[in-house]
Amino acid sequence: MATPSIFTNLKKVRNIGIIAHIDAWKTTVSERILFYTGKTHKIWETHDWEWTMDWMAQEKERGITITSAATTCFWKDNQINIIDTPWHVDFTIEVERSMRVLDGWVAVFDGSQWVEPQSETVWKQADKYHVPRICFANKMDKTWASFQMTYDSIKKKLAWNKVVALQYPIWEEETFSGIIDLVGMKAYTFEGKFWENVIEWEIPANLVEKVNELRADIIEKAAEQDDVLMNKYLEGEELTVEEIKKGLRNWVIASEIYPLLCWSALMNKWVQLMIDAVLDYLPSPMDVNGGTISGTNPDDYEKKITYKQDAKEPLSALAFKIATDPFVWKITFVRVYSGTLRSWTAVLNSVTGEKERIWRLLQMHSNTRQEIDEIPAWNIWAVIGLKETKTWDTLCDNDKPILLERMEFPEPVISVSVEPKTKADQEKMGIALSKLAEEDPSFRVNSDQETNQTIIRWMWELHLEIIVDRMRREFKVECNVGAPQVAYRETITSTVKDQEYKHQKQTWGRGQYWHVIITFEPITPEQRKADPEVLKNENVFINKITGWVIPKEYIPGVEKWLKDAYSRWIIAGYPIVDIKATLTFWSYHDVDSNELSFRVAASKCFREAAKKARPALLEPVMLVEVNTPEEYMWDVLGNLNSKRWQIIEMGDRWMAKILKAHVPLSEMFGYSTDLRSLSQWRATYVMEFSHYSQVPSNITEKIRAERWVKFDDED
Repeated sequence: MATPSIFTNLKKVRNIGIIAHIDAWKTTVSERILFYTGKTHKIWETHDWEWTMDWMAQEKERGITITSAATTCFWKDNQINIIDTPWHVDFTIEVERSMRVLDGWVAVFDGSQWVEPQSETVWKQADKYHVPRICFANKMDKTWASFQMTYDSIKKKLAWNKVVALQYPIWEEETFSGIIDLVGMKAYTFEGKFWENVIEWEIPANLVEKVNELRADIIEKAAEQDDVLMNKYLEGEELTVEEIKKGLRNWVIASEIYPLLCWSALMNKWVQLMIDAVLDYLPSPMDVNGGTISGTNPDDYEKKITYKQDAKEPLSALAFKIATDPFVWKITFVRVYSGTLRSWTAVLNSVTGEKERIWRLLQMHSNTRQEIDEIPAWNIWAVIGLKETKTWDTLCDNDKPILLERMEFPEPVISVSVEPKTKADQEKMGIALSKLAEEDPSFRVNSDQETNQTIIRWMWELHLEIIVDRMRREFKVECNVGAPQVAYRETITSTVKDQEYKHQKQTWGRGQYWHVIITFEPITPEQRKADPEVLKNENVFINKITGWVIPKEYIPGVEKWLKDAYSRWIIAGYPIVDIKATLTFWSYHDVDSNELSFRVAASKCFREAAKKARPALLEPVMLVEVNTPEEYMWDVLGNLNSKRWQIIEMGDRWMAKILKAHVPLSEMFGYSTDLRSLSQWRATYVMEFSHYSQVPSNITEKIRAERWVKFDDED
């Protein structure tokens, strides 16, 4: 087997991702990086339909990135592992799981626009995982392009006092002709068929004063990071370019500054300097957590384990993505943090406790691959042969188990029923859904016991379209898809203290007896914030009985049968959440108390309490942000007003009006079509899940009637 180049000097390795909002030409940026690093030998344009990183048929047809794609390239004797992520809000889960395993990010912005909503979403994700970033203002040759506007918008919307300009454009819009490196105080332009030749210029005289002012701020910022540099700066000595880069790099790694540079990827200009900036400022694996990885002992979560990110250490690797492959069943993407993963060996899955056999190892280049013998620490490559390993499982040595931190994904808020069109499709559909659910942790599949239907649940509308299309193309499954349904929830809104229920039933033989007193109260978001450890589950059970001798077999049963009672619905058959049940009294009979009587008592107690506790239906509410030209604003406002919206903010963003509101998910189906019609395709929007809120009583009754559900006192 051929083994590709593997760097043993970790200081020369970068694990990075590329993020951007819609139409910032993120894929164009990725393609340019691959071309200039020699990974590809042709510059593909998005209109060629042949780009490397967006390889799926659905991506080419829609012109969007749907799934993360990984590759490895080399630049100036450095190894760069890249994950290109989706920009579309429907696939931000792909971005988030890449955030978890990467060391740094390149954030691309449209230099002719203010910061877009999707940029805010992924920026918050990067903040969550404390990932260092460098920023690039793309499209500097486009009409309305403004470096200062991009700087101001990033500063205002994302990073207030942390954005630092390290380059400055020589002219803008159609006259954009070069850049000034503010660290080295040099100007550059490019020549050649693909602008591959870097040409050094003199800084234009009319810009000298401006760039000197900007450079003074950069030097001061770099000096603040290091006592030696600060002393040199205060004594009036000139800092070298290497010293300035060192100071800035340390700030970037600490996520205390975000450098801003500029370019035009479509015109192939200044991409080389962007790759240089990745090496200059983004961290190597040795710069993250002191070059270590920490986890816990699977048998004792209180016991911490720390390894160096070194190929000679014990193995610790995180499976962060699974991809279905028609030839090898599935490919598991892993980040190896320590040790070395070798082909044809056995490893331990510390989550399941089972051993897994490694068959083959792959270095990925989008959807093509090269077989390798081993994956040493710090690399992000792929494995064939893992049968039971799922997303976020840890792989380790059999005799040295470690458990790395997992990610939690939000519950899906939309569901539909699916059924195969023919009997031949039935078995294939089950296999297809199982594999798709393995790939995507935010996609869930279950069966409705009452209707015997297969229900799939997901986060966004486009998400479903892609899933159904993949079933048809990749798995040859034809199916009928029902209308989208909202994932409603049910709860109580008032406290019922000391609800009592005594279950007593006597027959000729053995009787039934159980007596309980339980207090039921709603859990508010404020209570969850104040006590997250106690109130970490959807529903909470607390046993306050002390001093009673209770048979051991009944102790765990209280919570179990209350959970069963919650599954019986109180309004319209949706899951019941946010209830705190406190058991204050129980009594039992040595002979007549059994599991059945226990179950009936718990269920009846909750049913009686639910009638008094003002039950309510909850609906998912989305945070919606609309970007519209001013002439369509009132039409857009009127449409939102019909959707039970709650306005949060109205304002201006560069050449457009921005409307931000909370809108129930049930009102947002088909909104894309409505907005296009209202604005002649010129307005755009993004939305993300915000919170659950109580449904108005008139709509609750309508939903209840549509589901043909009525309160039933019978078990």
